[in-house]
Amino acid sequence: MVRKKNVLATLMQSFTICCLVTVVWMIAGYSLAFTNGNPYVGGLSRFFLNGIADNWDKPFVLGAGSDNAQPQTIPETVYMMFQMTFAIITPALIAGSFADRMKFSALVVFMIAWSLLVYSPIAHWVWSATGWLGAGVLGLPGAADFAGGTVVHINAGIAGLVCALVLGKRLGYGHDNMSPTTCRSR
Repeated sequence: MVRKKNVLATLMQSFTICCLVTVVWMIAGYSLAFTNGNPYVGGLSRFFLNGIADNWDKPFVLGAGSDNAQPQTIPETVYMMFQMTFAIITPALIAGSFADRMKFSALVVFMIAWSLLVYSPIAHWVWSATGWLGAGVLGLPGAADFAGGTVVHINAGIAGLVCALVLGKRLGYGHDNMSPTTCRSR
């Protein structure tokens, strides 16, 4: 629900986020989220997808060597791409909170930093076999987040709220007509 003059810019931002996060995820995001590291962030053993092509067509074990190892029934390449869809949609949800208020260059820098510094560690916490929420804390059972409620929705909601608060009101808010126009067929 943006002004008519910003529809194209908003579509371009969504497309850019899709392309940008895909590259960031393949370079470092997947490794930080789903490799064994510590309970807070994964390691860099899959940096630039290093070694993912080994046994590309065979199932793998998520968290191999840990107490909470999770055998998978799909190849790691498929798992990486499936998880990439969540990595793409989460920042796209955030983009709605700063529509009309952030420069394009700031969007690019913000999305790269947010994907690596916020999304990947939280995905590791919850979905990785070695993450502190997924593995359990203080003898409690681990978190079960099958549909992305924590990693995607709560994460994007909080990030969007913080963005909106930091950026402030849209220019013209309160005195310009900001309602979308209705389309009339002729």
